[in-house]
Amino acid sequence: MAALRRTAFLLERELASTHRVKAFRAAATTVTRTPADELARRVAEGSLEQLPGVGRTTAALVLDVAAGRRPAYLADLEERQEPLVGPDDEGAAGGAALRAALRGDLHLHSDWSDGGSPVEDMAVTAVEIGHEYAALTDHSPRLKVARGLSPARLRRQLALLEELAAPLAPFRLLSGIECDVLADGSLDQEPELLEELDVVVASVHSDLRMERRAMTRRMVRAVRDPRTDVLGHCTGRYVQPREGVGRARPESEFDAEEVFAACAEAGVAVEVNARPERLDPPLRLLRLAVEAGCLFSVDTDAHAPGQLDWQELGCARAARCGVPPERVVNTWPVEDLLAWTADHTHRPG
Repeated sequence: MAALRRTAFLLERELASTHRVKAFRAAATTVTRTPADELARRVAEGSLEQLPGVGRTTAALVLDVAAGRRPAYLADLEERQEPLVGPDDEGAAGGAALRAALRGDLHLHSDWSDGGSPVEDMAVTAVEIGHEYAALTDHSPRLKVARGLSPARLRRQLALLEELAAPLAPFRLLSGIECDVLADGSLDQEPELLEELDVVVASVHSDLRMERRAMTRRMVRAVRDPRTDVLGHCTGRYVQPREGVGRARPESEFDAEEVFAACAEAGVAVEVNARPERLDPPLRLLRLAVEAGCLFSVDTDAHAPGQLDWQELGCARAARCGVPPERVVNTWPVEDLLAWTADHTHRPG
């Protein structure tokens, strides 16, 4: 049911509560799987709410569609949507051009770790918004709170991606991981398994208040690991509270010049994380990374399909700081991107 999926997409885009979003996605799944004749009968009888996962609000939306009416709930939601980047915002014009040049997203999560939707839903939405490819980067084992993938679970996910390849073609769903950078700078996954993946995003998620020199050594070691492709949300900050956390989070302290110099030397892309509660790196550090000659990847870090629409936030910030579009790796054709990650992954450590 397209109207239910559209409603969920817009709720996710505006960071609505997970509970509200899941109600619409669950109803969409139920309606899609219900035989057409049974669905028509229930619409006529007014018994839609007897279907699993269908409540009063979602049933009303289905009834509106069946009657040829624009669903009131969806209409209200669409009318209150505001552009993520206004036409007069600094970087808006350059950001729009960069967004049009993007071919994919290299950082997104599914319900295999802490995302809210199946892999297939994330991929289908990426296709719908015009991507040619996307990298599935669920969390690594050490991040237990996010249901990080053990080596065995990651291998099962790789098998799923193989099954989805033909149905999704020509779209490419790339294999990947958001790999925790451990306290000593090593990566939280079997090295041999990391080498099998298309994209490795290395991110710090723990010990965020580590002393400046120690954090710098930690990040530089991760960047110099031959399997790292992208340095994710480098400061770890939250500029606004996120769901379940009532406060923002300050930046980690590290020598940005040293870390970005290591990125430029190693050919590792600095992520421009477009999540509205992250917007990481801060503008002053993004400018520093441009001066250092770094590559970049503008990513959503999406945990739900609607969040894949956030890239324009990252694009506007990149344009504002003078990020050259040709240095944004996800503007490249997939063959060029994979040639870069393959060469990057297998260079001597």
